[in-house]
Amino acid sequence: MAQAHEFFVGVLGCDHVYTLGPFLPNGNWMAEHLNVDPNTTMRELRFYRCANGSNFEVFQYETAVQNTVLPRNSDVGGHHLAFYVDDLEAAVSYLKSKGIRVLGNPTASTGPSSGQRWVYFLSPWGMQCELVSFPEGKAYEGEAIVRLWDTRD
Repeated sequence: MAQAHEFFVGVLGCDHVYTLGPFLPNGNWMAEHLNVDPNTTMRELRFYRCANGSNFEVFQYETAVQNTVLPRNSDVGGHHLAFYVDDLEAAVSYLKSKGIRVLGNPTASTGPSSGQRWVYFLSPWGMQCELVSFPEGKAYEGEAIVRLWDTRD
């Protein structure tokens, strides 16, 4: 939880809003409501807000039955968080200055996503994240009837 807090507040600049917990096992409640082992303890839950964008809920669970290997994007249940930035190079430099591992160099998308550039990076505990930037928009927007939600709006 300390690594997550430092990452969300100290690196990404989110605000810590409030904390809850602990929530102790209570019969079958954890299994019924959260699909986890019924003997699980939710040690702590912290809420963060990132500027005018996303809110994050970060959980710390304790249980005897726990997978401690993070899934890759290609795994079942794989995921990542993507953050839009206006200046990709500046954002990459900033992450590197904070000791964050950036995976490769920024990549330019093609086809309907042309105009977009992106790069992946890892949180201190190994969660996959992405920086994405398309300050002039994406190619598909020229003829699209429906557009993706755009952080620039």
